Amino acid sequence: MRVVVIGGSAGSIEALRVLLRELPAGLNATFVIVVHISPTQPSLLVPILASFTPMPVREALDKAPLAPGEVLIAPPDYHTLIEECDPPTVALSRDPEVLFSRPAIDVLFETAAHACGTKAVGVLLTGGNEDGANGLALIQNHGGQVAVQDPTSAVSPEMPMAGLAKCIPDLVGNPRALGGWLASLLAPSKAT
Repeated sequence: MRVVVIGGSAGSIEALRVLLRELPAGLNATFVIVVHISPTQPSLLVPILASFTPMPVREALDKAPLAPGEVLIAPPDYHTLIEECDPPTVALSRDPEVLFSRPAIDVLFETAAHACGTKAVGVLLTGGNEDGANGLALIQNHGGQVAVQDPTSAVSPEMPMAGLAKCIPDLVGNPRALGGWLASLLAPSKAT
């Protein structure tokens, strides 16, 4: 099973809407998503994103095993980490903010790189800071595959530009192209 980690900030809900619509049910992967959201208000990401995909969408729970074909959303004010990859497990942490964010994309990406190696896939979307760029490079350095939203299609290009400065991704594309790439990469005949 692959573990696909996706991160974004400003403008990423629309990007996720387009990306998730390209993904069919039945993929042998778990999708774990970090979006920078307010730590003081309940998150509406689960019902919003559930309307864009046939896969079940739920908030990540501490120490819960990951299952193929599901989408997990980082809860407000908690870093979301991947602890192991066989079987993959998610963990939550209240460690200090990273780049003024908790949940932070880099925390998710870096732990996925260490835990899952070549089974990790990272996607960095639109956003207004460089969170996720270091983690994306680490995923690639550990043999995983990575993709970055084309900065020209981003509401806030700073995040994808930071990702492009740190690595040479397998794909740079708009959200629809990113979703199509993931669907092809994770198709049952190609998934590892």
